Amino acid sequence: MPDVDFIMVGPVVKIDPNELPQAANLHWLGGKEYADLPHYLRHWDAGWMPFVLNSSTRYISPTKTPEFLAAGIPLISTAIVDVVRTYGAEGLVDIVDAEDIETTLRAVLRRPRDAKLAQVDAYLMDMSWENTWVAMAGHIERVRSAKHILPLRRSA
Repeated sequence: MPDVDFIMVGPVVKIDPNELPQAANLHWLGGKEYADLPHYLRHWDAGWMPFVLNSSTRYISPTKTPEFLAAGIPLISTAIVDVVRTYGAEGLVDIVDAEDIETTLRAVLRRPRDAKLAQVDAYLMDMSWENTWVAMAGHIERVRSAKHILPLRRSA
């Protein structure tokens, strides 16, 4: 897709940087400060999470998924289980494989950018670390009760 610029932000891990694909439209920027990311995101028309599917990524839950969505960035991703099950199932992220990446990316780029914003906002509204804590504490408490373990206490 030589007519599309791919801006890759983030560290390159377990790959020799000299072996990364090179082309005029591929831009490997490396790691950036978290506070600087909105500056990059505001210029993007779509986000792409091209995770390799292997044993290292089988159980990951990329925190960048809700970050892209909260920034209003239409998003496509390879079939990471958590992304498929959580965001793909809700129609918030387009899931791709090597055969349909170009077709899907072009379709996302043609869509009005705000096409899914209301749906995304409604979904993300209930997401917070506090809600995650409450849900996890509930799971832990159920296991604790079943095994007669001392209660879980949250420090202030």
